[in-house]
Amino acid sequence: MSARDDVLARIRSALGPLPAAPSDVARAYDRAGSLHGEPLLDLLTERLVDYKAMVHRCAPSDVEATVASLVDGRVLVPSSFDLPGATVDAGFSAVELDSFDTVVTACAAACARTGTIVLDGSPDQGRRAISLVPDRHVCVVRADQVVETVPELLARLDPTRPLTFISGPSATSDIELQRVEGVHGPRTLIVVLATP
Repeated sequence: MSARDDVLARIRSALGPLPAAPSDVARAYDRAGSLHGEPLLDLLTERLVDYKAMVHRCAPSDVEATVASLVDGRVLVPSSFDLPGATVDAGFSAVELDSFDTVVTACAAACARTGTIVLDGSPDQGRRAISLVPDRHVCVVRADQVVETVPELLARLDPTRPLTFISGPSATSDIELQRVEGVHGPRTLIVVLATP
């Protein structure tokens, strides 16, 4: 027996037997929400605005025109997102991505209670880097993608996909609690909420 084994054996002995795992974990939190329709979309909008995101509501048929009115300069889109005049991502490097002013993506789902939007790398969202490097992110969220609670959100996601959770523009605070935006991602988040 090595000295390491001896020390670990003494620690195990001092700790005693392992406690039994609980057979039933209490889940007192809300697993499903009660909001639907406009109240649900209003809650998502309120949370997003609270996080300093900008929200523009429009009909599904007006999404392209709304997005076009919100972008200028060099615009990047993922492979299956159709936006006239935009450049389709061709696996650009981080330096090349930094030359784009705006990226436009769709999303996988959104949680109204937390104001969180999730990207999962689907063709209409693209790889994670395109949503993190350009300074402005315009994200299209359909009304049918919005749920109220986190458990509902997680149930809609595939845990094997590369998930990016977005709650407002990228921000952090320094030691003096001064908020700095755009450190770990886009400085500006614009959400186009497509509502029927």
